[in-house]
Amino acid sequence: MAEKRTGFYPGSFDPITNGHIDVIERACRLVDRLIVGVGTHHGKSPILTGDERLQLLQQAIAPIAKRNDVVVDIAQFDGLMIHAARNLHANIIIRGLRDTTDYNYEMQMVGMNAQMAPDLQTVFVPSSPHVRHISATLVRQISQMGGDISAFVPNAVLNVLKNK
Repeated sequence: MAEKRTGFYPGSFDPITNGHIDVIERACRLVDRLIVGVGTHHGKSPILTGDERLQLLQQAIAPIAKRNDVVVDIAQFDGLMIHAARNLHANIIIRGLRDTTDYNYEMQMVGMNAQMAPDLQTVFVPSSPHVRHISATLVRQISQMGGDISAFVPNAVLNVLKNK
């Protein structure tokens, strides 16, 4: 029996965007199991609590998992992503790419991760054209300034952010 392909898609997901959803949907076609890792970024002040992010991800991911007949789990982690991936028995790191800026940053990260964890393979999933421009950072900024983010996030996220 072949080894199961377990993907680990890490991020802060603050907030989860339609771009994240796109990467999750497409990653489900590559793995037998996908773990969405909600990380703590100590350099950022999150707009959503960890519990809110977990709940919103669960709502968004459930139909994707069912549609693709893939097990999709969510896990919180703190510290290095490679440690979390290993602890969760993942063997593939999933990273979304929007543009060449992402690519350059991600290639540096791949090099560092490969040095520390040569057993983990990184797979880049390019964003679909209709969501390529979406950035969680920009969505947070637009939301905090009272702008309309309905085109960039799932409805559940929109409702939570409206009440913030």
